[in-house]
Amino acid sequence: MKKYILIFALIILITGCSVNKADNEYSTGLFAMNTYITIDLYGENAKAAADDMSNKIRELEGLWSTTLNTSEIYQINNSGATVTVSDETRDILKFAIDMADKTGGVLNPAIYPLVKAWGFTTGDYSIPDKSHIEELLNYTDYKKIGFEGNKIDLPKNMELDLGAVGKGYTADIITQLAKDNGISSGLINLGGNVQAIGTKPDGSKWRLGLQNPFGEGNIGILEAADCAVVTSGNYEKYFVGDDGKRYCHIIDPKTGYPCDNGLVSVTIAGKEGKMCDALSTALFVMGKDNAIQYWQKNKDFEMILITEDRGIYITSGLADGFTSNDEGLNVNIID
Repeated sequence: MKKYILIFALIILITGCSVNKADNEYSTGLFAMNTYITIDLYGENAKAAADDMSNKIRELEGLWSTTLNTSEIYQINNSGATVTVSDETRDILKFAIDMADKTGGVLNPAIYPLVKAWGFTTGDYSIPDKSHIEELLNYTDYKKIGFEGNKIDLPKNMELDLGAVGKGYTADIITQLAKDNGISSGLINLGGNVQAIGTKPDGSKWRLGLQNPFGEGNIGILEAADCAVVTSGNYEKYFVGDDGKRYCHIIDPKTGYPCDNGLVSVTIAGKEGKMCDALSTALFVMGKDNAIQYWQKNKDFEMILITEDRGIYITSGLADGFTSNDEGLNVNIID
């Protein structure tokens, strides 16, 4: 079987390399949560803030990893018994369930059995038999997750995966840590989950480059300030099966198969990283038309959809701040 992985999402126009650039500017990078994370901060306490943020990232990864056998999520998935978890795990799981309800179940924290079956956790990719997928769908009803305070239990064969909300939730927590340290200007990138703290030190907006789903470089530049910007795409992680078809890592929990609905990229911008993270996955699963309908009903976030036929659909709140680098795109404004 031919196998390929590409991990891209949103490229920011900075670098992070653990270096003091000036007395009030500090940048660092670390690998955690299966991605490379960069932190750029401006302020007197920039280094102390970055250290606090890095430590918190490691702590949360230790709670929410599906593969680390000491994590709380691993214990929930594998103990076969009720597990008492930290407040952080309780709260993120409640948020994931709330977003599952709000999106009609297309964001599903109980999808892990299907993710494993396709090999996206191990890299041992394969196309599961249809009968196996149908069997696993029986174990993905997130409404059956048991809650009693901080005690969580799962029905037999059900497993949790917080990958669709974990980085965004982490970004919100560490952004607050930065602000608690007096940081009013900074940029954090958790592998495509970007959190802008305020503006640049000179007062101008941050310029974020959206990865080109069709090739090298950026497809456009988005100006942003004091918000989260999260991108999900079918080019982020995928494999090519023996049938010659490309299968992306974003799985439709209603069918059990990777999404193949004409979308190649979904970017969500909003105040909270956790909501943007959840919606970037959920709206990708929904497809273009349903994603647009969802935005029109809610309008508490902004989005950019890119389709495989090179169409780009931008909500009105982002239209003035986005500049395309690709003359071949058919740009549409959503009101």
